[in-house]
Amino acid sequence: MASAAESMAANLSFANFSKATELKKRLWFTLGALVVFRLVSFVPLPGIDPTALNSLFSQTQGGVLDFFNMFSGGALERMSLIALGVTPYITASIIVQLLTSLVPSFMALKKEGDTGRKTLNQYTRYGTVFLTAIQGYGIAVGLESWGAGQGVSAVIDPGYFFRATTVITLIGGTMFLMWLGEQITSRGIGNGISLIIMAGIVAHLPTAIGQLFEQSRTGALSPVAVVLVGLIALLTVAFICLMERAQRRILIQYPKRQVGTRTFQGDSSHLPLKLNTAGVIPPIFASSLLLMPLTIAQFAAQGGSGPEWLLTVTTALQHGAPLYMLLYAAGIIFFAFFYTAIVFNPEETAENLKKYGGFIPGIRPGVRTSEYLDFVLTRITVVGAAYLTIICLLPEFLSARLGTGLALGGTSLLIVVNVTMDTVAQIQSHLLAHQYEGLIKKSKLRGGARR
Repeated sequence: MASAAESMAANLSFANFSKATELKKRLWFTLGALVVFRLVSFVPLPGIDPTALNSLFSQTQGGVLDFFNMFSGGALERMSLIALGVTPYITASIIVQLLTSLVPSFMALKKEGDTGRKTLNQYTRYGTVFLTAIQGYGIAVGLESWGAGQGVSAVIDPGYFFRATTVITLIGGTMFLMWLGEQITSRGIGNGISLIIMAGIVAHLPTAIGQLFEQSRTGALSPVAVVLVGLIALLTVAFICLMERAQRRILIQYPKRQVGTRTFQGDSSHLPLKLNTAGVIPPIFASSLLLMPLTIAQFAAQGGSGPEWLLTVTTALQHGAPLYMLLYAAGIIFFAFFYTAIVFNPEETAENLKKYGGFIPGIRPGVRTSEYLDFVLTRITVVGAAYLTIICLLPEFLSARLGTGLALGGTSLLIVVNVTMDTVAQIQSHLLAHQYEGLIKKSKLRGGARR
């Protein structure tokens, strides 16, 4: 027979949304923060000639700049205050998380609980400032040399003053986005950084779809290819939903317990292990490590003004190129295993099961349980990493062959679908908490009336 909590979760609907005042405040705050993010993406850097920049950017259609522009919601194309987006913050997070697995002092901080987490977050912020300064200087130098061979410059007054103002402005923009993401997480509906990335992708999708139909109208793309791209996108979304819901459920058995004079019957439950435990983190991390160096390199190599080796590297690492696909796949697989190891600790889970008397049938508690969980988790992570690699690379491979660009790639669809599902789950949890609050208030009123 289902418990009261299970019955409440099964009957949960959005009909109670109007009564959930706290949830509505959180939703309005999240929407307001995302609107601010979109408005800031239209504020240009000082010293930029928008007309020349637009002319130069239109010559790089289909390259790595297009892909990074999609992640920033068009901010890179407009060279706005937040042109770097949250990429430096993500890269700094990767470095800090790697250090927590490799450096003993960082490992100790991780185990200190809330105090250690605050210290690690502070290190991440320092790393974000450092990386933004380096990448901002690289972009400033690249902008000055971009289009030099064509006699066009996107910078009105090149020099050290422009470089300094660009670096300072980009640091301010990235730190503002990082702060905005933290506010959405704490005062909104959670997943602040992921929501900002998704908002940038969704804002750029209408432009991408318009470009697709424009290519069909001009004859650059056949109508059959347009239908094929749409069909692949729908199938990709359906496949993502299926795989994100997939779980490996491990049976957990609890023996009979005697508390005082009462005997409780043995119970059983399941330990759900998601097929894709890492979520959207592996493709975001992998793309962040690849995109920024490639973006700076392509800025410097535009118009043939860069050195020969730089031109060779940017050509070899274009989307759809074998080297890029190989590096991207390797990054996704590595971060799938790495982040899963951070999120789920088999030894800690086995110890908790042993503490509360739970065991897996046929597996001895303790070390054997930990080894079994690690074995199962490794097997399903192989499938999850393969799924992420296929989703992220196959649509890009087809897009490159069809000449449709990269805005409708599997990575963007994966992020949008995953973040949407997580956001809906957050909203449902808030509604469930609101229903529990209503039940508690009713029970208090009844208890007071009986007195």
